[in-house]
Amino acid sequence: MSRTLKMTLIGTGLMGVPMSRNLMAAGHDLTVWNRSPERAAPLVEEGAKTAPTAAQAIEGAEVVITMLSDGFATQDLISNEAVVAALKADMIWIDMSSTTPEHARTQSAYLATLGVAHIDAPVSGGTKGAQAASLAIMAGGDLATFEQVTDVFSAMGRAVHVGPSGAGQLCKLANQTIVAVTIAAVAEATLLVQKGGADPAALREALKGGFADSIILQQHGARMSERDFAPGGLSKFQLKDLDNTLAEAEMLGLTLPSTQAVRDRFATFVNDMGGADLDHSGLYLELEKRNKLS
Repeated sequence: MSRTLKMTLIGTGLMGVPMSRNLMAAGHDLTVWNRSPERAAPLVEEGAKTAPTAAQAIEGAEVVITMLSDGFATQDLISNEAVVAALKADMIWIDMSSTTPEHARTQSAYLATLGVAHIDAPVSGGTKGAQAASLAIMAGGDLATFEQVTDVFSAMGRAVHVGPSGAGQLCKLANQTIVAVTIAAVAEATLLVQKGGADPAALREALKGGFADSIILQQHGARMSERDFAPGGLSKFQLKDLDNTLAEAEMLGLTLPSTQAVRDRFATFVNDMGGADLDHSGLYLELEKRNKLS
């Protein structure tokens, strides 16, 4: 039987809300906190606890989960004096935000001086995966610590320990590279089919089970042909992740030409076309503009 844990989740945005619901459904004693309290209010109505400050929300928790915009937001939280005072030895801090390997290693080293263990565990699967508790979770850090929180991860999806501190974030960057390049390919295939007179929905059906099939083809291909770009994975975060990927590659002495090309297209979509808060499948709109199509 799963062990019930007292935990705090900080960051109740598009991903944090469904993740919180699944943690509560698994029976965990959950406190939630968000900088904008109204974002956490629905969870409180459903049975979660809350607190006026992040530090108060963390007090007494066995596990702290952060699901924030980037590593700088997580670092600001960890550096807050009141938060530090609320931390106790033997707590486990799980950062499920998409950051960088260096952020993860720095945060892990600092928390270790306070007796707090750290796991970097970014996710893939978007809001649909968060709602269905089917997230792919890439966990970096001490294996023994990871094994202590398998019940936490199993409430939200499928977790794999991928290596030492920072390895989870490195694997998430690899994931985001695959996602971005595949979105670009699906956009081109969808536009090609539409302009050539075939049915994009029929294409997706025909490709099911073949080498070209993927969740991105089926989900984002449908978004593109139906022109539904309501945010699941925000384009501004996709751009941030690609910038982090390229920075990491540069440190490793690597050149990633496909990643660079898609990153530049996302930069145009986010910065010049107002696509920052649209779904990353909205890269299709950048392709249309590139082809002078409305």
